[in-house]
Amino acid sequence: MEKKLRFGMVGGGNGGNIGNSHRRGAGIDGLAVLSAGCFTRDPERNRADGEFWGVPPDRIYSSYEEMAEAEAKRPDGIDFVSIVTPNKTHYGVTKCFLEHGISVVCEKPFTLCVREAEELRDLAEKNGLAVCVPYTYAHYPIMRECKRLIEAGEIGRITDIVAEYPQDWMILGLNSGEKNFTSWIGDPAVSGNSNVTAGMGVHLYYLIRSMTGLRLDRVLADFSYYPEGAPLETTARVLLRCADGTGGLLWTSNTAIGHDCTIELKIMGDKGTVEWSHDDPTHLRLSKLGGTVQILAAGRDYLGADSRAASRLPAGHPEGFYEAFANLYRAFCQHLLDRKNGVCESDDRYFYPRAQDGVDGVRFVQACVESCRGGNVWVRLDEVQ
Repeated sequence: MEKKLRFGMVGGGNGGNIGNSHRRGAGIDGLAVLSAGCFTRDPERNRADGEFWGVPPDRIYSSYEEMAEAEAKRPDGIDFVSIVTPNKTHYGVTKCFLEHGISVVCEKPFTLCVREAEELRDLAEKNGLAVCVPYTYAHYPIMRECKRLIEAGEIGRITDIVAEYPQDWMILGLNSGEKNFTSWIGDPAVSGNSNVTAGMGVHLYYLIRSMTGLRLDRVLADFSYYPEGAPLETTARVLLRCADGTGGLLWTSNTAIGHDCTIELKIMGDKGTVEWSHDDPTHLRLSKLGGTVQILAAGRDYLGADSRAASRLPAGHPEGFYEAFANLYRAFCQHLLDRKNGVCESDDRYFYPRAQDGVDGVRFVQACVESCRGGNVWVRLDEVQ
Protein backbone atom coordinates (compact mmCIF):
# COMPACT_ATOMS: atom_id res chain seq x y z
CA MET A 1 0.00 0.00 0.00
CA GLU A 2 1.36 3.40 -1.02
CA LYS A 3 2.00 5.74 1.91
CA LYS A 4 3.64 8.68 0.15
CA LEU A 5 3.07 10.63 -3.04
CA ARG A 6 5.61 12.19 -5.37
CA PHE A 7 4.93 15.74 -6.45
CA GLY A 8 6.50 18.34 -8.68
CA MET A 9 6.42 22.11 -8.87
CA VAL A 10 6.16 24.60 -11.70
CA GLY A 11 7.34 27.96 -10.40
CA GLY A 12 8.05 28.58 -6.75
CA GLY A 13 11.74 29.33 -7.22
CA ASN A 14 13.67 32.55 -6.70
CA GLY A 15 12.85 32.64 -2.98
CA GLY A 16 9.18 33.50 -3.44
CA ASN A 17 6.93 33.33 -0.39
CA ILE A 18 4.08 31.38 -1.96
CA GLY A 19 6.43 28.70 -3.31
CA ASN A 20 7.78 28.15 0.20
CA SER A 21 4.21 27.87 1.50
CA HIS A 22 3.40 25.12 -0.98
CA ARG A 23 6.61 23.16 -0.35
CA ARG A 24 6.28 23.32 3.42
CA GLY A 25 2.55 22.72 3.40
CA ALA A 26 2.93 19.64 1.22
CA GLY A 27 5.75 18.27 3.37
CA ILE A 28 4.56 18.82 6.95
CA ASP A 29 2.61 15.56 7.23
CA GLY A 30 5.08 13.47 5.25
CA LEU A 31 2.49 12.50 2.65
CA ALA A 32 4.29 14.00 -0.36
CA VAL A 33 7.93 14.25 -1.46
CA LEU A 34 9.18 16.92 -3.87
CA SER A 35 10.55 14.82 -6.73
CA ALA A 36 10.59 17.02 -9.85
CA GLY A 37 10.28 20.62 -10.92
CA CYS A 38 10.69 23.51 -13.29
CA PHE A 39 11.14 26.21 -10.67
CA THR A 40 12.15 29.28 -12.66
CA ARG A 41 12.96 30.36 -16.21
CA ASP A 42 16.55 31.18 -15.15
CA PRO A 43 18.45 27.94 -15.98
CA GLU A 44 21.18 28.41 -13.39
CA ARG A 45 18.78 29.34 -10.60
CA ASN A 46 16.39 26.56 -11.63
CA ARG A 47 19.13 23.98 -11.25
CA ALA A 48 20.41 25.46 -7.99
CA ASP A 49 16.94 25.62 -6.43
CA GLY A 50 16.14 22.04 -7.42
CA GLU A 51 19.42 20.69 -6.08
CA PHE A 52 18.98 22.62 -2.83
CA TRP A 53 15.57 20.97 -2.33
CA GLY A 54 17.00 17.52 -3.07
CA VAL A 55 15.45 17.03 -6.51
CA PRO A 56 17.51 14.66 -8.71
CA PRO A 57 19.30 16.55 -11.52
CA ASP A 58 17.56 14.54 -14.26
CA ARG A 59 14.18 15.64 -12.88
CA ILE A 60 14.94 19.36 -12.93
CA TYR A 61 13.35 20.47 -16.20
CA SER A 62 13.81 23.49 -18.42
CA SER A 63 10.10 23.77 -19.28
CA TYR A 64 6.80 22.58 -17.86
CA GLU A 65 5.96 20.89 -21.18
CA GLU A 66 9.14 18.80 -20.96
CA MET A 67 8.36 18.02 -17.33
CA ALA A 68 4.79 16.86 -17.97
CA GLU A 69 5.80 14.62 -20.86
CA ALA A 70 8.79 13.06 -19.07
CA GLU A 71 7.04 12.50 -15.73
CA ALA A 72 3.99 10.93 -17.40
CA LYS A 73 6.27 8.30 -18.96
CA ARG A 74 8.19 7.40 -15.80
CA PRO A 75 7.08 4.41 -13.70
CA ASP A 76 7.91 6.54 -10.67
CA GLY A 77 6.46 9.75 -12.12
CA ILE A 78 4.87 12.45 -10.00
CA ASP A 79 1.35 11.96 -8.68
CA PHE A 80 0.54 15.67 -8.78
CA VAL A 81 2.05 19.02 -9.60
CA SER A 82 1.81 22.31 -7.71
CA ILE A 83 1.55 25.30 -10.07
CA VAL A 84 2.94 28.50 -8.53
CA THR A 85 3.27 30.89 -11.47
CA PRO A 86 1.81 34.25 -12.59
CA ASN A 87 -1.93 34.32 -13.29
CA LYS A 88 -1.84 34.26 -17.09
CA THR A 89 0.02 30.93 -17.15
CA HIS A 90 -2.37 28.93 -14.93
CA TYR A 91 -4.64 27.73 -17.70
CA GLY A 92 -1.90 26.51 -20.04
CA VAL A 93 0.20 24.80 -17.39
CA THR A 94 -2.77 23.13 -15.70
CA LYS A 95 -4.18 21.90 -19.02
CA CYS A 96 -0.82 20.43 -20.01
CA PHE A 97 -0.50 18.32 -16.86
CA LEU A 98 -4.15 17.22 -16.87
CA GLU A 99 -3.72 16.07 -20.47
CA HIS A 100 -0.74 14.00 -19.34
CA GLY A 101 -2.77 12.33 -16.57
CA ILE A 102 -1.30 14.25 -13.64
CA SER A 103 -3.44 15.79 -10.87
CA VAL A 104 -2.97 19.46 -10.08
CA VAL A 105 -2.76 21.99 -7.28
CA CYS A 106 -3.08 25.38 -9.01
CA GLU A 107 -2.71 28.76 -7.36
CA LYS A 108 -5.63 31.13 -7.66
CA PRO A 109 -7.07 32.58 -9.73
CA PHE A 110 -7.66 29.22 -11.37
CA THR A 111 -7.82 30.92 -14.79
CA LEU A 112 -8.51 34.39 -16.17
CA CYS A 113 -11.97 33.60 -17.56
CA VAL A 114 -14.90 31.32 -16.74
CA ARG A 115 -14.77 29.39 -20.02
CA GLU A 116 -11.16 28.28 -19.41
CA ALA A 117 -11.91 27.32 -15.79
CA GLU A 118 -14.87 25.19 -16.86
CA GLU A 119 -12.75 23.53 -19.55
CA LEU A 120 -10.12 22.52 -16.97
CA ARG A 121 -12.77 21.25 -14.56
CA ASP A 122 -14.31 19.09 -17.29
CA LEU A 123 -10.89 17.82 -18.42
CA ALA A 124 -10.02 16.76 -14.86
CA GLU A 125 -13.34 14.94 -14.48
CA LYS A 126 -12.95 13.23 -17.85
CA ASN A 127 -9.48 11.97 -16.94
CA GLY A 128 -10.39 11.02 -13.37
CA LEU A 129 -7.96 13.51 -11.87
CA ALA A 130 -8.09 15.71 -8.77
CA VAL A 131 -7.66 19.48 -8.77
CA CYS A 132 -7.10 21.70 -5.75
CA VAL A 133 -7.19 25.51 -5.74
CA PRO A 134 -5.53 26.65 -2.49
CA TYR A 135 -7.95 29.00 -0.77
CA THR A 136 -5.99 28.59 2.44
CA TYR A 137 -7.74 30.53 5.18
CA ALA A 138 -10.69 28.17 5.53
CA HIS A 139 -8.24 25.50 6.66
CA TYR A 140 -7.16 26.89 10.00
CA PRO A 141 -8.27 24.35 12.64
CA ILE A 142 -10.72 26.71 14.36
CA MET A 143 -12.48 27.38 11.04
CA ARG A 144 -13.62 23.76 10.95
CA GLU A 145 -15.40 24.55 14.22
CA CYS A 146 -16.90 27.69 12.67
CA LYS A 147 -18.27 25.58 9.82
CA ARG A 148 -19.61 22.94 12.23
CA LEU A 149 -21.38 25.49 14.44
CA ILE A 150 -23.13 27.08 11.47
CA GLU A 151 -24.16 23.69 10.03
CA ALA A 152 -25.50 22.66 13.45
CA GLY A 153 -27.71 25.76 13.56
CA GLU A 154 -25.93 27.31 16.55
CA ILE A 155 -26.34 30.83 15.16
CA GLY A 156 -29.70 30.15 13.52
CA ARG A 157 -30.65 31.51 10.11
CA ILE A 158 -27.85 33.62 8.67
CA THR A 159 -28.93 37.24 8.32
CA ASP A 160 -25.77 39.14 7.41
CA ILE A 161 -22.12 38.58 6.45
CA VAL A 162 -19.21 41.04 6.66
CA ALA A 163 -15.75 40.11 5.40
CA GLU A 164 -12.62 42.20 4.91
CA TYR A 165 -9.04 41.57 3.82
CA PRO A 166 -6.74 44.63 3.86
CA GLN A 167 -2.99 44.60 3.24
CA ASP A 168 -0.47 47.30 2.31
CA TRP A 169 2.14 45.38 0.29
CA MET A 170 1.08 46.89 -3.05
CA ILE A 171 1.43 50.51 -1.98
CA LEU A 172 4.72 49.71 -0.23
CA GLY A 173 6.06 47.96 -3.34
CA LEU A 174 4.99 50.71 -5.69
CA ASN A 175 6.74 53.32 -3.55
CA SER A 176 9.90 51.32 -2.86
CA GLY A 177 11.72 52.29 -6.04
CA GLU A 178 12.75 48.64 -6.44
CA LYS A 179 11.77 46.04 -9.00
CA ASN A 180 9.38 43.59 -7.34
CA PHE A 181 6.32 41.54 -8.15
CA THR A 182 4.02 44.57 -7.95
CA SER A 183 5.24 45.27 -11.48
CA TRP A 184 3.45 42.21 -12.84
CA ILE A 185 0.55 41.90 -10.41
CA GLY A 186 -0.78 45.23 -11.65
CA ASP A 187 -0.17 44.44 -15.33
CA PRO A 188 -3.27 43.22 -17.22
CA ALA A 189 -1.06 41.33 -19.67
CA VAL A 190 0.08 39.09 -16.82
CA SER A 191 -2.67 39.29 -14.19
CA GLY A 192 -5.75 39.51 -16.38
CA ASN A 193 -8.51 42.03 -15.74
CA SER A 194 -8.34 42.05 -11.94
CA ASN A 195 -5.73 42.74 -9.27
CA VAL A 196 -6.95 42.71 -5.69
CA THR A 197 -10.31 41.01 -6.30
CA ALA A 198 -8.64 38.05 -8.03
CA GLY A 199 -5.74 37.95 -5.58
CA MET A 200 -7.43 38.58 -2.23
CA GLY A 201 -11.17 39.11 -2.62
CA VAL A 202 -11.58 35.59 -3.95
CA HIS A 203 -10.19 34.26 -0.66
CA LEU A 204 -13.03 36.02 1.16
CA TYR A 205 -15.54 34.65 -1.33
CA TYR A 206 -14.42 31.07 -0.69
CA LEU A 207 -14.22 31.63 3.07
CA ILE A 208 -17.85 32.78 3.09
CA ARG A 209 -18.99 29.98 0.77
CA SER A 210 -17.20 27.19 2.63
CA MET A 211 -18.26 28.35 6.10
CA THR A 212 -21.93 29.09 5.37
CA GLY A 213 -22.77 26.78 2.48
CA LEU A 214 -24.70 29.67 0.94
CA ARG A 215 -24.64 30.15 -2.82
CA LEU A 216 -23.79 33.68 -3.94
CA ASP A 217 -26.36 34.90 -6.46
CA ARG A 218 -25.23 38.42 -7.44
CA VAL A 219 -22.75 41.19 -6.65
CA LEU A 220 -22.49 44.95 -6.91
CA ALA A 221 -18.88 46.13 -7.00
CA ASP A 222 -17.08 49.46 -6.74
CA PHE A 223 -13.32 49.65 -7.41
CA SER A 224 -10.59 52.15 -6.57
CA TYR A 225 -7.16 52.44 -8.17
CA TYR A 226 -3.67 53.33 -6.91
CA PRO A 227 -1.94 55.20 -8.33
CA GLU A 228 -4.79 57.08 -9.97
CA GLY A 229 -5.20 55.81 -13.51
CA ALA A 230 -3.77 52.36 -12.77
CA PRO A 231 -5.25 49.73 -15.12
CA LEU A 232 -6.29 47.30 -12.38
CA GLU A 233 -8.10 47.86 -9.10
CA THR A 234 -6.24 47.98 -5.78
CA THR A 235 -9.36 48.28 -3.61
CA ALA A 236 -12.72 46.55 -4.04
CA ARG A 237 -15.97 47.18 -2.15
CA VAL A 238 -18.56 44.54 -2.99
CA LEU A 239 -22.19 44.14 -1.92
CA LEU A 240 -23.27 40.50 -1.85
CA ARG A 241 -26.68 38.87 -2.26
CA CYS A 242 -27.05 35.12 -1.77
CA ALA A 243 -29.62 32.90 -3.44
CA ASP A 244 -31.70 32.74 -0.24
CA GLY A 245 -31.73 36.53 0.06
CA THR A 246 -28.98 36.85 2.66
CA GLY A 247 -26.93 40.01 2.16
CA GLY A 248 -23.31 40.78 2.85
CA LEU A 249 -20.42 43.16 2.40
CA LEU A 250 -16.89 42.36 1.23
CA TRP A 251 -13.98 44.82 1.27
CA THR A 252 -10.42 44.15 0.23
CA SER A 253 -7.43 46.36 -0.49
CA ASN A 254 -3.70 45.93 -1.02
CA THR A 255 -3.03 49.63 -0.45
CA ALA A 256 -4.37 49.87 3.14
CA ILE A 257 -1.39 51.31 4.99
CA GLY A 258 -0.70 49.67 8.33
CA HIS A 259 -2.36 46.35 7.54
CA ASP A 260 -0.33 43.16 7.21
CA CYS A 261 -2.84 40.37 6.47
CA THR A 262 -5.84 41.54 8.44
CA ILE A 263 -8.66 39.19 7.46
CA GLU A 264 -11.87 39.60 9.45
CA LEU A 265 -15.00 37.49 9.07
CA LYS A 266 -18.33 38.08 10.82
CA ILE A 267 -21.32 35.83 10.19
CA MET A 268 -24.50 36.99 11.92
CA GLY A 269 -27.59 34.86 12.47
CA ASP A 270 -30.92 35.28 14.25
CA LYS A 271 -29.64 33.20 17.20
CA GLY A 272 -26.02 34.30 17.37
CA THR A 273 -22.84 35.50 15.67
CA VAL A 274 -19.45 33.92 14.91
CA GLU A 275 -16.38 36.09 14.34
CA TRP A 276 -12.83 35.25 13.31
CA SER A 277 -9.71 37.38 12.89
CA HIS A 278 -6.55 36.29 11.10
CA ASP A 279 -4.61 38.36 13.63
CA ASP A 280 -5.72 35.76 16.22
CA PRO A 281 -6.24 32.66 14.08
CA THR A 282 -6.52 30.09 16.86
CA HIS A 283 -9.63 31.62 18.44
CA LEU A 284 -13.28 31.94 17.38
CA ARG A 285 -15.73 34.35 19.02
CA LEU A 286 -19.25 32.96 19.49
CA SER A 287 -22.03 35.24 20.75
CA LYS A 288 -25.46 33.75 21.48
CA LEU A 289 -28.73 35.73 21.61
CA GLY A 290 -29.21 36.84 25.22
CA GLY A 291 -26.21 34.80 26.32
CA THR A 292 -22.57 35.27 27.15
CA VAL A 293 -19.80 35.78 24.62
CA GLN A 294 -17.61 32.67 24.29
CA ILE A 295 -14.04 32.50 23.01
CA LEU A 296 -13.36 29.05 21.54
CA ALA A 297 -9.72 27.94 21.29
CA ALA A 298 -8.19 25.57 18.75
CA GLY A 299 -7.11 22.18 20.05
CA ARG A 300 -9.60 21.99 22.93
CA ASP A 301 -11.59 18.84 23.71
CA TYR A 302 -14.91 20.68 23.55
CA LEU A 303 -14.52 21.25 19.80
CA GLY A 304 -15.85 18.99 17.06
CA ALA A 305 -13.79 16.07 15.78
CA ASP A 306 -12.83 17.72 12.48
CA SER A 307 -11.50 20.80 14.22
CA ARG A 308 -9.52 18.76 16.74
CA ALA A 309 -8.05 16.60 13.97
CA ALA A 310 -6.84 19.70 12.13
CA SER A 311 -4.65 20.80 15.07
CA ARG A 312 -1.12 19.44 15.33
CA LEU A 313 -0.19 21.12 18.62
CA PRO A 314 -1.79 21.30 22.08
CA ALA A 315 -4.10 24.22 22.81
CA GLY A 316 -2.20 27.44 23.44
CA HIS A 317 0.58 26.65 20.97
CA PRO A 318 -0.14 28.88 17.95
CA GLU A 319 -0.51 27.26 14.57
CA GLY A 320 -0.32 29.52 11.55
CA PHE A 321 -0.32 29.86 7.79
CA TYR A 322 1.97 26.93 6.98
CA GLU A 323 -0.16 24.61 9.08
CA ALA A 324 -3.33 25.85 7.34
CA PHE A 325 -1.63 25.14 4.01
CA ALA A 326 -0.68 21.71 5.35
CA ASN A 327 -4.31 20.95 6.26
CA LEU A 328 -5.32 21.69 2.70
CA TYR A 329 -2.52 19.53 1.31
CA ARG A 330 -3.22 16.73 3.80
CA ALA A 331 -6.80 16.39 2.59
CA PHE A 332 -5.76 16.55 -1.06
CA CYS A 333 -2.91 14.04 -0.64
CA GLN A 334 -5.03 11.65 1.40
CA HIS A 335 -7.65 11.76 -1.34
CA LEU A 336 -5.04 10.85 -3.97
CA LEU A 337 -3.50 8.15 -1.78
CA ASP A 338 -6.87 6.55 -1.10
CA ARG A 339 -7.64 6.55 -4.82
CA LYS A 340 -4.22 5.06 -5.56
CA ASN A 341 -4.71 2.34 -2.94
CA GLY A 342 -8.23 1.53 -4.08
CA VAL A 343 -9.87 2.76 -0.90
CA CYS A 344 -13.46 3.78 -1.59
CA GLU A 345 -14.41 6.85 0.43
CA SER A 346 -17.01 9.54 -0.14
CA ASP A 347 -15.50 12.68 -1.68
CA ASP A 348 -17.18 14.63 1.12
CA ARG A 349 -14.62 13.19 3.56
CA TYR A 350 -11.83 15.26 1.99
CA PHE A 351 -12.16 18.97 2.76
CA TYR A 352 -10.22 20.98 0.20
CA PRO A 353 -11.20 23.41 -2.60
CA ARG A 354 -11.90 21.55 -5.86
CA ALA A 355 -11.94 22.50 -9.53
CA GLN A 356 -15.55 23.66 -9.19
CA ASP A 357 -14.47 26.00 -6.39
CA GLY A 358 -11.88 27.36 -8.80
CA VAL A 359 -14.58 27.90 -11.43
CA ASP A 360 -16.82 29.62 -8.88
CA GLY A 361 -13.98 31.88 -7.77
CA VAL A 362 -13.28 32.98 -11.35
CA ARG A 363 -16.99 33.60 -11.86
CA PHE A 364 -17.09 35.77 -8.71
CA VAL A 365 -14.11 37.85 -9.87
CA GLN A 366 -15.50 38.37 -13.36
CA ALA A 367 -18.92 39.32 -12.00
CA CYS A 368 -17.27 42.00 -9.85
CA VAL A 369 -15.32 43.30 -12.86
CA GLU A 370 -18.50 43.45 -14.97
CA SER A 371 -20.40 45.18 -12.17
CA CYS A 372 -17.83 47.95 -11.83
CA ARG A 373 -17.42 48.41 -15.58
CA GLY A 374 -21.19 48.60 -15.96
CA GLY A 375 -21.44 51.53 -13.56
CA ASN A 376 -21.72 49.68 -10.23
CA VAL A 377 -24.74 47.57 -11.09
CA TRP A 378 -25.93 44.22 -9.78
CA VAL A 379 -24.54 41.31 -11.81
CA ARG A 380 -25.77 37.74 -11.45
CA LEU A 381 -22.98 35.19 -11.24
CA ASP A 382 -24.77 32.60 -13.36
CA GLU A 383 -24.92 35.09 -16.24
CA VAL A 384 -21.15 35.61 -16.37
CA GLN A 385 -19.42 33.82 -19.23
